[in-house]
Amino acid sequence: MTTSLPADAGQPGRDARRFAQVDVFAGGAHSGNALAVVLDAQDLTDEQMQRFARWTNLSETTFLLPPTTAQADYRVRIFTPSGELPFAGHPTLGSCHAWDSQRGGPAREHIVQECAAGLISIRRTDNGFAFAAPPLLREGPADTDLRQLIATELGLGSEVIRDVRWVDNGPGWVAALLDSADSVLAARTPATTPPLGLVGPHPPGGPYAFEVRAFFPGPTGAMLEDPVTGSLNAGVAQWLIGSGQAPEHYLAHQGTAVGLDGCVSAQRDTDGRIWIGGATTTRIHGQVHF
Repeated sequence: MTTSLPADAGQPGRDARRFAQVDVFAGGAHSGNALAVVLDAQDLTDEQMQRFARWTNLSETTFLLPPTTAQADYRVRIFTPSGELPFAGHPTLGSCHAWDSQRGGPAREHIVQECAAGLISIRRTDNGFAFAAPPLLREGPADTDLRQLIATELGLGSEVIRDVRWVDNGPGWVAALLDSADSVLAARTPATTPPLGLVGPHPPGGPYAFEVRAFFPGPTGAMLEDPVTGSLNAGVAQWLIGSGQAPEHYLAHQGTAVGLDGCVSAQRDTDGRIWIGGATTTRIHGQVHF
């Protein structure tokens, strides 16, 4: 049976915007966190952006806009299916990749993104981009009640939890350091915690220093697992490198529990800044109609 496309499919018009879907932090093809990016979004309404983000049903969808300051190269708004975020990591790298891919001209080594959290420095890497981790909005140890809640929700004994810290750079992350990567993978999905990250060390000698998982509330309020999470890894790296519990440069793995193969690079430079990087690849490009 032959199915015809609508007469206006693919035709440029006032409602047609350039579109890309980018694979971010992927260890191989189609194994990272997918990001939908709408370019030329400057006259879309908040309602249009939110409705489209809900329709894509990805963890985040971004909309690229002209910057409001000469210090930035572009501005981005970041939406989950249920609301807008001031900052998120894989949308930062994927949006930068989409903007850079359509820009033309010689390659830029340094790019500045404007978002609700402020200006984010981004640099080109061998296989993608890396962003400078923004300052933490909330940090320090979680209280005893929250620590016990997390242990109960994860179905783990409290003895496997080494520490629990706030590492919030916008999405509200609290992170639990567990005794091993195996404990991270054995944890069940929580139901009533704040946005929660888990991190545990892999045995020495392998390619990855840590295994990471991330949970956040979805549109219905139920907790969902994010495939690969730049903002969480940024907060965790600031905590673990800063406290001497991780080396100056390491690789983290994320996505195992959801059948993906994410690779995140964390590195502290000589100025003390933490950079979070990974591969970025366009998998889909074309137009989207509003």
